[in-house]
Amino acid sequence: MRSLLLSLFLLLSIAGSSYAQFNSTAIENRIRPDSTATGEVHLNFYNFNYVRNYEYSNPFHDGYTLYGTQLQPELVYYAHPNLAIVMGAYMRKDFGNDRGLYDSKLLFALKYHKKDLTLNFGSLEGGIHHGYIEPLWDFERQITDPIQYGTQLLIEKDKFKLDAWIAWQKMIYRASPVKEQIIGGLTTEVSLYKKNGWNLSIPAQFIAYHKGGQIDLEKDIPLQTLFNGATGFKVSKATYGPVSSIYTSNYIVGYKDFSPTKQQAFQGGFGLWLNAGVESKYGSLAASYWKGNNFMTIKGMPLYESVSSNLYEFGYKESSRSIFLLRYAYQKELIPNLYLDVRLEPHIDLGTSRKESLQFQHSFFLTYKENFRLFKVKK
Repeated sequence: MRSLLLSLFLLLSIAGSSYAQFNSTAIENRIRPDSTATGEVHLNFYNFNYVRNYEYSNPFHDGYTLYGTQLQPELVYYAHPNLAIVMGAYMRKDFGNDRGLYDSKLLFALKYHKKDLTLNFGSLEGGIHHGYIEPLWDFERQITDPIQYGTQLLIEKDKFKLDAWIAWQKMIYRASPVKEQIIGGLTTEVSLYKKNGWNLSIPAQFIAYHKGGQIDLEKDIPLQTLFNGATGFKVSKATYGPVSSIYTSNYIVGYKDFSPTKQQAFQGGFGLWLNAGVESKYGSLAASYWKGNNFMTIKGMPLYESVSSNLYEFGYKESSRSIFLLRYAYQKELIPNLYLDVRLEPHIDLGTSRKESLQFQHSFFLTYKENFRLFKVKK
């Protein structure tokens, strides 16, 4: 079985990169200044509907289902050709929960854009918009924790992309009973060769998390500073016919505990995240392999960690993790502004002797997003 899986992965690698995981552009919700709409007020309507089911029975990722809908209506005032002011709300309703909304937040953002540069202050283009790989950022957070507040700098050129951001997770006041929490990071990608359908690029990513502060009452609780990073290379080739592209994307991933007082199960670790796949009119097929050693993640998928956070096996450790995934996604714009995304993602834990080594998750997403012009402000 292992020889068969490795042969399949090598076959896909030889066949062909633009993604370390599936393309989620249709699920993203980006608002930018628009010189053609200066002086106008628009309604940006975003609705994300989700079913994400984990048929898991392993010690690192619980088995459960997320099923519900998100609404994010926002008023956008295009105050200047380079400036947009955004105010709105975020609401999440989980089906089967009779308590009403599971979560709701007010949204505000100031967005400055000029040429290839965008500066966001307030609610960020966060989560999946950053473009992190799964060991660093779990896609599920688009459902459970999609809103980030802070500051973000974006540079988007043909051969260079940068997303640098910082977000405040927990602000505290004087004599707070808890510590403050802040997180930030960076994703960047440099294209070294882009010609005749070929694209060779070097990505780099990191996330840093700090829990501390000087005005809380938890003076006996040590400070905590954690780091995750990744870099590697990506190669893709645009093709013709039913298959539109073939790719491979490969990363070295790291974890480090920089806390003055070490409390984590491991103080450092690393991993390899190897991917290869094809994009076609019939869907996307990707093979992925994870090899981790003493790896812990700040925001990534728990499946790849060496320390469990499961409900019934919290703290269980396996220094070496080895996982093979073969995943399929079908993505289509059904009608203008309505996007379907169906995913099937089985995996095999190659490093375990458990009978439940073959497991899978599947997802169904339906996203509607549209921009409505309301009126023009008279001056």
